Amino acid sequence: MGQAGAGERHLWAGKRAAGAFLPGRFMVQWGKRMEEGRTLSNTTTQDRPVCGRFAPSPSGRMHLGNLWSALLAWLAARSRGGRMVLRLEDLDPDRCTQTWCDQVMRDLEWLGLDWDNEPVYQSRRTDAYRAAFARLEEAGLIYPCYCTRAERLAASAPHRSDGQVVYSGKCRHLTEEERARLAQTRCPAWRLIVPDQEISFTDGLQGTYRENLLRDCGDFILRRSDGVYAYQLAVVCDDGDMGITQVVRGRDLLDSTPRQLYLYGLLGLTPPEFYHVPLLLAPDGRRLSKREHDLDMGALRERFTPAELTGRLAFWAGQTDRPELVTPAELAGCFEWKNVPGGISLGSSSKNRKGRAGVFRPAPLLCAARVIPA
Repeated sequence: MGQAGAGERHLWAGKRAAGAFLPGRFMVQWGKRMEEGRTLSNTTTQDRPVCGRFAPSPSGRMHLGNLWSALLAWLAARSRGGRMVLRLEDLDPDRCTQTWCDQVMRDLEWLGLDWDNEPVYQSRRTDAYRAAFARLEEAGLIYPCYCTRAERLAASAPHRSDGQVVYSGKCRHLTEEERARLAQTRCPAWRLIVPDQEISFTDGLQGTYRENLLRDCGDFILRRSDGVYAYQLAVVCDDGDMGITQVVRGRDLLDSTPRQLYLYGLLGLTPPEFYHVPLLLAPDGRRLSKREHDLDMGALRERFTPAELTGRLAFWAGQTDRPELVTPAELAGCFEWKNVPGGISLGSSSKNRKGRAGVFRPAPLLCAARVIPA
């Protein structure tokens, strides 16, 4: 469903991207890569050396959920004899500091998680993002957006079934005169034009996920109005440049993947495998948050030894039959993805929630309240 045939790609190839269509050379490349991407979790990375990554945002002390994802990423790579890369996603200068970067590294080392590179800082890679941005700009694939936050979140804006706002494309169709007038009072963000096209991929844990970029997302931001490059562009450039072959992260980022696959194709990069792991919840059912200091590493290190905490995480991940003292190195030799619970679907559309059998493997969410004693 939603797979574009050759005729459809050919039709787009004759259109210009100033409005609703992509330039032909990019559309053909994207279509070819997305055909590969439909089986990317099983084929496109098998001939490449395994390379996983930690990619924390150093905006506060890591919490239990961050550590859960980090451990699974480390085990997934090391169990296959792969490398691990540490990348600190510190693009936001108002929230990310060197102090938190250093603390992230100390906390990972405390648990027994290591990496094979000098830590990479996104804040030092703006030249790479600028070059990718320029390529897309030269192709006519981006445009300035002058919408305020209030305008984007207005009740009249399109919304997905889960309540998330879908960008309406308002600024895509502005005339040059309208843009010049708005530019006198506002600094624009820059958005990428997306096609009315469904993208699907096979997640190693969640199964098949599909999303229509235009209807479920809309044109998305590549550079903020303050000049900071957005997560979607930065992460694709970084993973491509660093040879990352598998990405393990929280299921809350599942619906970012179609956007990233689209960018991989436009930039001529090979996408990795994806594994989106279930989220850990606070006792009241909330997602764990750095802002709320939920089960952060400071508290965890006071209450548990590294082997105790690893043992609990391994038990929740289905790698042991009971919580027991164990180190990451001891787990690496027996790690199996098939034992990790997939979690409940967070898909953006009813197709993802109610689609064909096998689209998602339902399993209970893990709740920190049930596994961390008071």
